[in-house]
Amino acid sequence: GVSALDNGLARTPPMGWLHWERFLCATDCGADPRRCVSEKLFVEMADMMVAEGWRDAGYEFVCIDDCWMAPTRDEHGRLQADPERFPSGIRKLADYVHSKGLKLGIYSDVGNKTCAGFPGSYNYYDLDAQTFASWGVDLLKFDGCNSDSLELLAEGYRRMSLALNKTGRSIVYSCEWPFYLRPVQQPNYTEIKQYCNHWRNFYDVYDSWSSIRSILDWTALHQDSIVKIAGPGGWNDPDMASVFVSLSQLVIGNFGLSWDQAVTQMAMWAIMAAPLFMSNDLRHIRPEAKWLLQNKEVIAINQDPLGKQGYRIAKDKNFELWERPLSGQAYAVAVLNKQEIGGPQNFTLSFTFLGNGLACNPACSVRQVLPASRDWGVYSWVSSLGVEVNPTGTVLLKV
Repeated sequence: GVSALDNGLARTPPMGWLHWERFLCATDCGADPRRCVSEKLFVEMADMMVAEGWRDAGYEFVCIDDCWMAPTRDEHGRLQADPERFPSGIRKLADYVHSKGLKLGIYSDVGNKTCAGFPGSYNYYDLDAQTFASWGVDLLKFDGCNSDSLELLAEGYRRMSLALNKTGRSIVYSCEWPFYLRPVQQPNYTEIKQYCNHWRNFYDVYDSWSSIRSILDWTALHQDSIVKIAGPGGWNDPDMASVFVSLSQLVIGNFGLSWDQAVTQMAMWAIMAAPLFMSNDLRHIRPEAKWLLQNKEVIAINQDPLGKQGYRIAKDKNFELWERPLSGQAYAVAVLNKQEIGGPQNFTLSFTFLGNGLACNPACSVRQVLPASRDWGVYSWVSSLGVEVNPTGTVLLKV
């Protein structure tokens, strides 16, 4: 049979907006209609994505996370949206999102219940896939709560992959498979990539620096097993978490990160070739957060067609040096300062080390992308560049 790897989708990491981290499971629309998970929220976000340049910057998916469903299936066994919060139904919402040149993502779970306790897809994989396809859904985030065993979990992820393919509709398949395996066994990423377009490895991203830092630490620690598998059609999600299921969430534009930490998240998600799913309120976003999230040069690195994931190449005291091979023999280079106290620190970048010595041989041009763009000019293989990096900040270069 055809595996999801052959579905021709997600040739670059998917980009979009998703409700989870910011709006969670807000289902009481009487108390706070502007924050509740309802069709109105998704219509307003779709409108904002077009009006404020998000779609044109590359953010194309509007994703519904957990808590969209009615508490029970209908008389034919089909999933149904909560009729109070989604009175027009998901098909109408998908039509609206498509009319804006955007795509719709939806959420379900491999087990018998979702993480928030709504009906799961266990024993209904084919029916649910057909339902989503008939609604015009373009992406499925498939969570891993409430599965009775790892065997059933793995079988469920495989079966939903095949069921989505059978519908004949192009649906990006986002899995939480390795995240639920990891505590017990080393995931087989070769197999997972055969079935999924991206997969989550680590805990939910929270709106905090400690969360971002722990994801970077985890990724560096496991890079030998995860970097090589990433590529067109299949991506490592630093986080796509469901009681916080975020797709590789960018928590920029919320409350918990300083400016330097937001720059670090954006730079490092680009280096890691991570799916870029924002979870924020696009109706209220500061101009500098918008500038960062829509930065064309950073997005171009994230979306580079070569599709190779970056990795850490050096650690020196509080500094980390990461690189990502790009198309056209270029490299993205990140200098991360993990010190959380004091002032800006200087780091001397020696070009001899980049790209196994190939990046600057015999010379290279260097452009800084973040925290602000500037041209550093041309350097030879044996020269070095001193950069100043704020605590918890990152300088992102293109070489």
